[in-house]
Amino acid sequence: MNIKGHIQNEISKVVEHLYQLQNITLEVQENKTDFEGDFTVVIFPLVKQLKKSPDILGNEIGEALAQQVDFVQGFNVVKGFLNLSVNNQFFIEALKATQEQFDVISPQHQSVMVEYSSPNTNKPLHLGHIRNILLGYSVSQILKEAGYEVIKTQIVNDRGIHICKSMLAWEQFGNRETPETNGLKGDKLVGNYYVKFDQEYKKQIQELVAEGMSEEEAKKKAPVFLEAQKMLVDWEKEDPKVRELWEMMNAWVYAGFNETYKRLGVDFDQIQYESNTYILGKDLILEGLAQGVLYKKEDNSVWCDLTAEGLDEKLLLRGDGTSVYMTQDLGTAVERFKQNDIQKLIYTVGNEQDYHFQVLFKILKKLGYEWADQLYHLSYGMVELPHGKMKSREGTVVDADDLMQEMYLTAKEKAQELGKLEGLNDEEKEKSYEIVGMGALKYFMLKVDPKKKMLFNPAESIDFNGNTGPFIQYTYARIQSLLDKANYQPTAVTAIEVNESEKELITRLAEFKEVIAKAAETLSPAQLANYIYDLVKAYNSFYQNNPILNQDDEAVKNFRLTLSHLTAKTIKKGLNLLGIGVVNRM
Repeated sequence: MNIKGHIQNEISKVVEHLYQLQNITLEVQENKTDFEGDFTVVIFPLVKQLKKSPDILGNEIGEALAQQVDFVQGFNVVKGFLNLSVNNQFFIEALKATQEQFDVISPQHQSVMVEYSSPNTNKPLHLGHIRNILLGYSVSQILKEAGYEVIKTQIVNDRGIHICKSMLAWEQFGNRETPETNGLKGDKLVGNYYVKFDQEYKKQIQELVAEGMSEEEAKKKAPVFLEAQKMLVDWEKEDPKVRELWEMMNAWVYAGFNETYKRLGVDFDQIQYESNTYILGKDLILEGLAQGVLYKKEDNSVWCDLTAEGLDEKLLLRGDGTSVYMTQDLGTAVERFKQNDIQKLIYTVGNEQDYHFQVLFKILKKLGYEWADQLYHLSYGMVELPHGKMKSREGTVVDADDLMQEMYLTAKEKAQELGKLEGLNDEEKEKSYEIVGMGALKYFMLKVDPKKKMLFNPAESIDFNGNTGPFIQYTYARIQSLLDKANYQPTAVTAIEVNESEKELITRLAEFKEVIAKAAETLSPAQLANYIYDLVKAYNSFYQNNPILNQDDEAVKNFRLTLSHLTAKTIKKGLNLLGIGVVNRM
């Protein structure tokens, strides 16, 4: 039960009846002033409508609430603000309801597909991928908790000129090396050859320019580039030698990706490959032409005119009959709805592709697919580092594996400095370092609203104070230690007279379900992450102001232990929905 929401509903009923109004919602805030009362009602929106002073309105509404709502035990009006005192039993009942509803999931009877990661097979996963993957995975977990059926998917970009560049460089400079012969992860090995291709390409361009060719022409005539183009043509013709090389190098990359995914703690229910989907969509183009939705130009290229929708004209099929990215994205979307009983499809893709998805959704709608209204682009801002942007082809990206290892080592160093893990064996310590390091990385990424660009600072993310993963994990570990010392066994809530910090903590705990619902609705794990931080702050305030283990009154002691236990459960579940683990000692 959301406490503020429940109070708001009761106030609406009373005010609507009192003044014969409809659809009135007055904001309810926790009372942070020195004046008596637990909650403050903002009544100013009614002043103009009813032509009464705030003080008169406040007293009229306060009187009506005190008479008609059983949990309102008193009120006062200060400078137009209505402060309500709520009786003790209301908070006790709210806590009981929160406990009872904790594991209840209300089915939405809808299935949602969430696409995330979708990497290229010419390079390892990097920092930008990490934000994408963590965001998509967390959104999937939150949607499940909100009652949706969820299918997690990715489409692997495993074909195209960029893939051929790595293949060609390995063929020319690789000396038959493999992940086994040099000990490198397969995705890193292939990524090195993508960088090698770019180095060789630039060198050849400089040589051609030195011979008198323009730079623009040199880019098109560089031998290594022409060979990569030929390799792509041979791949499309299913040349056995090229296909064999492609399959071998892709297998190396997939093995590498799987290691990274495992350490990140994410998975997928389905995987699609661009090599299978790039031919999809051509039939749709023919249908669109027959319907008059699409049109041909003189060179036989096919276009969709979206100028009436405030966009531009979009090429869908080249004059030679080959498809473009948009063609296969159209086909893939249709295929997904054919193959799966889904009501919504969410694409987790960076904001540089905003326009692409606007066009994709508009074209599908024009082609007559009603479910196009249920397509959503979960657009997120780029991740930058203190020293600027990353570039894959120049080899200046922050490798995902290297970053995860750095987070683990930093967590290990911090834990050893603090000396908190004495008494654990080496295996338990290693597990703790990993969970804390990964938690720091994930929380730092997810606490920022997806739409915002973010600056990732590893040192700041691992801090044990402030709005960080380790700070939250440490509070969880502290509660576990408290519960262990008390030999606590979960019990029913006993009624006591609750104080201010207990009321605040109960109020925070009671918001959990609504926060999940809002995070699912807005597809923003940041809402959940920051809620957990606020909950932890409320708990720490409660912990510092209320004796627990040395409390003489057993009823009060058990009540505070029950509050602590529910807080720990909420932290653990909330972090789990962000893909973050917990430890019992830190």
